[in-house]
Parts: sequence; structure tokens; C-alpha cells
Amino acid sequence: MSTAYQALTATDTDAVVAELRDRAEIVDALYRFALGQDTKDSELFASAFTADAEVDFRPAAARWGATPPVMSGRDTIVTTILALFTGRVDTTHQVTNPRISIDGDVAHLTALVEAQHVLIADPAVHALLKNPYTVELHRDGEAWRIHRMRIDNTWLTGDPIAIFG
Repeated sequence: MSTAYQALTATDTDAVVAELRDRAEIVDALYRFALGQDTKDSELFASAFTADAEVDFRPAAARWGATPPVMSGRDTIVTTILALFTGRVDTTHQVTNPRISIDGDVAHLTALVEAQHVLIADPAVHALLKNPYTVELHRDGEAWRIHRMRIDNTWLTGDPIAIFG
């Protein structure tokens, strides 16, 4: 994905308002992804994805030698991720540096996400990851939903194997 050197491409007032709304909704999909995990809210988490979404965590997991499969389908993504963490791991996600390009009903988003994972039974065991995200989103009415997400890793501290298995 290439990003422009300015945030908005629209010039007239109505088009600017529409583009700003789209940009807010696009970033909100990533916020729903993050907060849905952190609060273990399956409905909020699911609302971030298209029914046929894919999440590829393999690039990040390769940092510590893990080889998870690509998760396909909203229900599989929600069930897998929340089952991995609920009652076992507390998470906090911080989303920064979003950059967006929009082409009709498809958008591309890059962002940095810092993800802290702490074992509930032993808070001394944790993993903190700084992950660049590359996301393709599709328009769904007035909302935007994640269709494909790739999670890379720039750095990590702690023990991710204890968190992710």
C-alpha cells in the first residue's frame, strides 16, 4: 500500500465531510478490533470484521518461532482469539499512526499497535509487542469492516511463548 502525502483527497465541502466520515469509520474498525479483545466483548470484536475476513498473525509469531495458521472467517477469528485469552490473559492494545487510502468501497490502513499481554495467574509473565498492521477494509453500509489483516512485529519484550503457547 502506498500512502499519499496529505490526509484528504476531497476538495468540496460535501466530499470532505464524506471522506472524513469514512476515515473515522475505517480507524474505528481497528479500534473495535483492539477494544473487543481487551474487554473480551465478542459482539464488539466481531463487528470489526467482514464475514469472510482473514487475520494473518504468522509474521509476528515468527519472531519467537511460532507458526500459527491464517485465521479465516469472522466466527473463527472471534472464537479463536477470545478463547485463547479469556480467563487466562489480560490484554491492552494501543493504536497509533494510522494512514489510510480509500478507493471506492475498499480501503487500506497501516497502523502501529502496541499490544501488552499479561497472564492473569502470574502477572510477572507478560509480553509487550510493537506490531505494524496492514489492513484491507470493505465498506458495509455506513461502516467499514476488516477484510484482511496482516500483523508484523518490530520488537517485543517479555515471554510471548507463555502468552500465546
